[in-house]
Amino acid sequence: MKLSRPVSWFLLAFGVWSWVIWVTFVKNLIKDSSGLAFDDGHPTAYFWVHLVLAVVSFVLGTVVGVIGLRGVRALRRTS
Repeated sequence: MKLSRPVSWFLLAFGVWSWVIWVTFVKNLIKDSSGLAFDDGHPTAYFWVHLVLAVVSFVLGTVVGVIGLRGVRALRRTS
């Protein structure tokens, strides 16, 4: 299967964007002082649910980004 140049770049950009967004989110989650993520220094269910969400998003963003990167590399080899 061949990906077009715009699709390859979009997938690569989406993978990078996913990492930027979710790394920022996890940093903010760890620094949370509102009481949602930590209760007396112990992680809450809110923390664990959002951490799992972030990890899944890291994995999916990485997979999508790698597909985009492979598409960009394949297009450069054929041109």
